[in-house]
Amino acid sequence: MSQPVSYTRTAIVLHWLVAIAIIASFGVGLYMYDLPLSPDKLKIYSWHKWAGVTIFALVLLRLFWRLAYRPPAAPAGMPAWQHAAAEYAHYLLYALMVAVPLSGWLMSSAKGFQTVYFGVLPLPDLLAKNKELGEVLTVVHRWLNFTLAGLVVIHVGAALKHHFFDHDTVLARMLPFIRKP
Repeated sequence: MSQPVSYTRTAIVLHWLVAIAIIASFGVGLYMYDLPLSPDKLKIYSWHKWAGVTIFALVLLRLFWRLAYRPPAAPAGMPAWQHAAAEYAHYLLYALMVAVPLSGWLMSSAKGFQTVYFGVLPLPDLLAKNKELGEVLTVVHRWLNFTLAGLVVIHVGAALKHHFFDHDTVLARMLPFIRKP
């Protein structure tokens, strides 16, 4: 089976849906963290949790899609170390995109706050209520988020480097409206 030259339309849509959702959810998470306790804060926390569940589902769908449809080959002439770094970064991105919402769900469960998706569908708690574990998971969730954010910045920087300096097709494969070099 030959390797494709571009991503499927579904892979591109899932990539951008997940990217936008992660960036928005990260911003909401930063905003809500230090808010004083109020009905508005609880509402924002609910929205953040709904976003996390949605991201988790989209990432699982994206993983299944990635397993079923091979990504395009690295551009000809890409150094082996860059290709290896890109593959490692993608594995780490996927791991973090699963770990971040999962850690939030675990944290909510341990703190005794059930996640009710869109206020309608109660999701099972993954852990029994445990205040100390909830505090540890708060730190874990926060650091996983900052690690993901840092890796996203590197990912975007690498894509821009490939487009503006290497003049290859890496960015154009994920942004079809960009002219291929």
